Amino acid sequence: MGLFSKMFGKKEERQGPIKRDLFHIQVGDIVEYDLADYQVVGKLTYHDGGYEWLEYQLQGDRGSRWLSVEMDDELELAVYERIKHKISEPIPDCLVIDGVSYQRSEYGTARVRGEGRGKNVSGEEVRYFDYSDEDEERLLSVEIWGGEVEVSRGKPIEDFEIKIIAGS
Repeated sequence: MGLFSKMFGKKEERQGPIKRDLFHIQVGDIVEYDLADYQVVGKLTYHDGGYEWLEYQLQGDRGSRWLSVEMDDELELAVYERIKHKISEPIPDCLVIDGVSYQRSEYGTARVRGEGRGKNVSGEEVRYFDYSDEDEERLLSVEIWGGEVEVSRGKPIEDFEIKIIAGS
């Protein structure tokens, strides 16, 4: 590019910071939660009939967490951590873990699309079972991937508890 082109040529438009919201977090973004930073290393999109929800795998100094985002009648957010707890099929309506009684609230089968670390489960079906305690302050998620049962414990959170920083 010549000197005159640089001086009088078309100027490149500068873009402002990339905006993200809870439904458009990308692998590589940073999520701030509970005074800690987590990198988004995986993203799963679940489809059950016409219903869709998202789960983001977050990795940070405090370990791995899952941020669940869904729009039901209102925005529902939760943060989960995987726990080691043996559950065998058939999955019961009520579970007691560490002295907390959880009642099943939803269950079904969903097709999954994965990105990042989750890309290896793209196209798979998962059976899911969602539980909550009586006050709905403690949550439990049971997912069956093939024959493997995964159990995660969580809690509902509010959107103001999350800050999203777009990755490069």
